[in-house]
Amino acid sequence: MPIRKVAILGSTGSIGVNTLDVIRLHPERFKVVALTAGKQIDRLAEQCTEFQPVIAVVADMDGASRLSQILKERNIATQVLQGPAALVAAVMQSDCDTVMAAIVGAAGLVPTLAAAKAGKRVLLANKEALVMSGDLFMQAMQSAGGELLPIDSEHNAIFQCLPPRSSEASQDVFGVEELWLTASGGPFRNTPLSDLSSVTPEQACAHPNWVMGRKISVDSATMMNKGLELIEAFWLFGLPLEKMRVLIHPQSVVHSMVRYRDGSVIAQMGQPDMRTPIAYGLAWPERIQAGVESLDLTQLAALSFSEPDLKRFPCLALASAAAREGGTAPAILNAANEIAVAAFLDAGLPYLRIPEVVEQTLNQMQSVRASSLELILEVDAQARQVAGNTVRKFTH
Repeated sequence: MPIRKVAILGSTGSIGVNTLDVIRLHPERFKVVALTAGKQIDRLAEQCTEFQPVIAVVADMDGASRLSQILKERNIATQVLQGPAALVAAVMQSDCDTVMAAIVGAAGLVPTLAAAKAGKRVLLANKEALVMSGDLFMQAMQSAGGELLPIDSEHNAIFQCLPPRSSEASQDVFGVEELWLTASGGPFRNTPLSDLSSVTPEQACAHPNWVMGRKISVDSATMMNKGLELIEAFWLFGLPLEKMRVLIHPQSVVHSMVRYRDGSVIAQMGQPDMRTPIAYGLAWPERIQAGVESLDLTQLAALSFSEPDLKRFPCLALASAAAREGGTAPAILNAANEIAVAAFLDAGLPYLRIPEVVEQTLNQMQSVRASSLELILEVDAQARQVAGNTVRKFTH
């Protein structure tokens, strides 16, 4: 069995760390050839020491010089690069055949698209590649003949519940009626609406079921993440938006479901542990040990499902509207949300202002056809500026 050569974009984040956990269990199957990180130099240095990749990438010159020094002292021959262009180099110059795309935010878009164009197996944990440039990304995957495996637990679950390779044909052939994306509802599922105005970043980041980064945790609290997942599912699975539903499922045991024409509903279940979808993507079509405890159904008191309340989760409604509008609307939505969430975490923007910043940015910018990567990045930059101006109005 040939060893898969893996590049991990975002190796110090939660998905990256979990990917290395799975790889550690299977040294005979996987070799790490590239690791990239933003600011967590010490953690990246430990990863480079253990896995000795060909290339390591950091955000800036200071980080690069610090990492180079540490690796030199440890006699590790990894080449250290820095800056956004180096992320593409990690994909193109490391001789990888598999890319874990796990950089949060728009920063992950360009290297992920490069992996698609190069015909790699892309394990997609970065939402922005499909949210911002779904059409371009899917065209690149198709024309280069790579393999796309979704790593988000919900999309991975749907992928597992669909017939094999069914994304290459119309879902109608297989009798697929609806995709049901489950959502935990986050930490404020039952919080009185009147209390949401005083929510702190610490409360928003305290997810009841999953251990995630701060930005993704806030997106889970606002349910913007589920809105972004609807947009992703549209591109991944080829069904119209009206055939997708979001269901609140607090236990996070059923990761998503597919309803078929004959009345069947097929669900994928498991522990809320990202190592399961990561292992599935790394070894597909085989299944390998992921280091995850098996699910004991006798220990589950109940599984419950309900419709999301859009008054509580206005971000979900905004994302659905942007998805229906299409073009650059999802890129505008995503950029505005990134700015709003960062301002909530670091600059004192009140929690309830997050959807307001997003809505005002969408209202101020016109959606156009997302015809090129350059245009999408230009719209992204413009949306960030508009959102930043709106944030300043709310924080001064």
